[in-house]
Amino acid sequence: MIKYSSFFAATFLIISAFQLSSNAQDIDLSKLTLKDGLSVEIYARVKNPRQMTLGDDGTVYVGTRSKAGGRVFALLNPDNNAKADEVIEVDKGLKSPNGVTFRDGDLYVGAISTIYRYNDVAANLGKSNTPDIITDKLPTKTHHGQKFIEFGPDGLLYIPVGAPCNICEPEEDVFASLHTLDINSEDRQIKHFAKGIRNTVGFDWDPNTDELWFTDNGGDGLGDEMPAEELNHAPRAGLNFGYPYVHQGDYLDPTFGDGKDPADFTPPAQKLAPHAAALGMTFYTGGMFPAEYRNNIIIAEHGSWNRTDEAGHTGNRVTMVTLENNKAVKYETLISGWLQNNKSWGQPTDILQLEDGSFLVSDDEANAIFRVTYKN
Repeated sequence: MIKYSSFFAATFLIISAFQLSSNAQDIDLSKLTLKDGLSVEIYARVKNPRQMTLGDDGTVYVGTRSKAGGRVFALLNPDNNAKADEVIEVDKGLKSPNGVTFRDGDLYVGAISTIYRYNDVAANLGKSNTPDIITDKLPTKTHHGQKFIEFGPDGLLYIPVGAPCNICEPEEDVFASLHTLDINSEDRQIKHFAKGIRNTVGFDWDPNTDELWFTDNGGDGLGDEMPAEELNHAPRAGLNFGYPYVHQGDYLDPTFGDGKDPADFTPPAQKLAPHAAALGMTFYTGGMFPAEYRNNIIIAEHGSWNRTDEAGHTGNRVTMVTLENNKAVKYETLISGWLQNNKSWGQPTDILQLEDGSFLVSDDEANAIFRVTYKN
């Protein structure tokens, strides 16, 4: 267990107690429908949790989306129990610190226009730890401005910049793209990796090929069933996935698609449920779950907000896409029930695999993080 001064210990224990009991309503896990073998329990209570990342010592770091006073948390679990023991505030007052990733003992936080680095974060919990600024040159627009950040197998930091609108041709080339940043370079300039991406808030690399896969949220206002959300595959840099000219790989936008050919753009590897807001995703590589899960993609679907009640809402679930020979062959639901009678009580935001092979699901409506395990 990390030791703190008596002042900080008292302060953070108060924060921990508040965070662990901050959700006034009880969470009824019996509402969830699970694929055979799965079990769900509450790992921690955290207000507005979004992207998660795992520290070397098993600490889970969590970003939040709040635009004013945004906070980043550390979930301590030194004994690797089924639940976190403490929730500690790493920092506060940030502008939508949605994205977090951990590397070489340091915590990186993506907050709209700025990427911060908290050096030796575990040793400095409970202490003053002023972060370094890796870059503050990203756009300041908040529409699709939340960051999901990860280091790739190439050592580069991957940073998305979403479209600053619903459907439009952005005036600046930086938008609707996925970028890379070499944190060790002198100029720290971001560089395009892929374009034509409306808003990705989740990506991961295939453990077999080191190739990138990412979710992308489709445009609004085109109907209840259009367009599908996308799971995309980018085996190399330089691909264009079609936004705003082509949606879901085969539908020309009624405003911007005139004269465009869908064949000129990279189609999705898998169409996901329309308006389901697919966010965080991960390749499952653990040993707790059976072989049918291994090296396949688990996705947090946040849930639709703009489908009509007659059509019914989509998302609010955890799904899995099965790959064979680098192709998506199956799309299925693992956990549902956060949507009851077309009303949601929970909205999954990210997936994080733990060292024991279980995985966490963050939920920014239930203000909780769930742990998913497998038993025969």
